[in-house]
Amino acid sequence: MSERMIAACDGAAKINPGPAAWAWVLADPVGVPQRWEAGPLGVTTNNVAELTALAELLESTDPTVPLEIRMDSQYAMNAVTKWIAGWKRNGWQTASKKPVANKELVVRIDALLDGRDVKFVHVLAHQVDGDPLNAIADAAASVAATEQQAAGTAHGADGFPEPSPQTEDKPRAARPRKKAAAGRSPRTGGGAVIKAKFPGRCSHCQSRYDVGEKITKIARGWGHEACREASPAS
Repeated sequence: MSERMIAACDGAAKINPGPAAWAWVLADPVGVPQRWEAGPLGVTTNNVAELTALAELLESTDPTVPLEIRMDSQYAMNAVTKWIAGWKRNGWQTASKKPVANKELVVRIDALLDGRDVKFVHVLAHQVDGDPLNAIADAAASVAATEQQAAGTAHGADGFPEPSPQTEDKPRAARPRKKAAAGRSPRTGGGAVIKAKFPGRCSHCQSRYDVGEKITKIARGWGHEACREASPAS
C-alpha cells in the first residue's frame, strides 16, 4: 500500500468578496514539498476560494494514493465532512431554510472524495512557527489573488513561495456596551450586518476579514455573513 502523501490547500480574497485565488502544495510522506499550484478566481468570496483550493488539489492528485490534507478553513473542511450529510437530508437547505451557499463546489468535492482515503487536519493560519505547508499555500494564494495570474510547478516555477513573516493574532479587548436608549430594547446582534471597523478573524471558519468587509454576529463572536448560514439543521 502506498504511503500517505501530505498536502495543504488555501484560498485568499483580498476583500470579501474581492480579488481571490486558490493554491495547494503537495509534499512527500515526510513533509518535504514536491510541487505546488495556484490560480486566480477573479472577484469572489473567501469561502469560494477555500473550497476551490480543495477541489483543485483533489483533481490534481492520484485518487489511489492516501492523502492527508491540512487546511486552516474550518468552513471548507466541515462543509464536506460534517455538514454535507445534513444538507442532503434537508434538500440542500440550511437551518434557516435557505439554499446552501456554494452548493456546486460542495457537490464537486463530495464526488472527488468518493472512494478516496483522505485524512483532514485543521491547522491554525498565520502562526509563528505554524504549519510550513499551510504557510506555503497561504503565500501562493495571496500572490495569485493580487496578481490574478496562475503560477506553480506546472508553470515553470523554480522553488516554492516564501511565506511572509507572521505574528499571532492578538485578541482585542472587549469594548463596553452602550446602554440602550430609554424605551428601546438592547440590540442582541441577531442577524445584524455591519462593516468591520478593524481587521479580524471569523470565529466560525477562522479566515480573515478586512476593514470595510460585511460581518455579522454568529455563534462564537463575529464573522462572515455566509458563515452564519453554514450550519445545517440539526
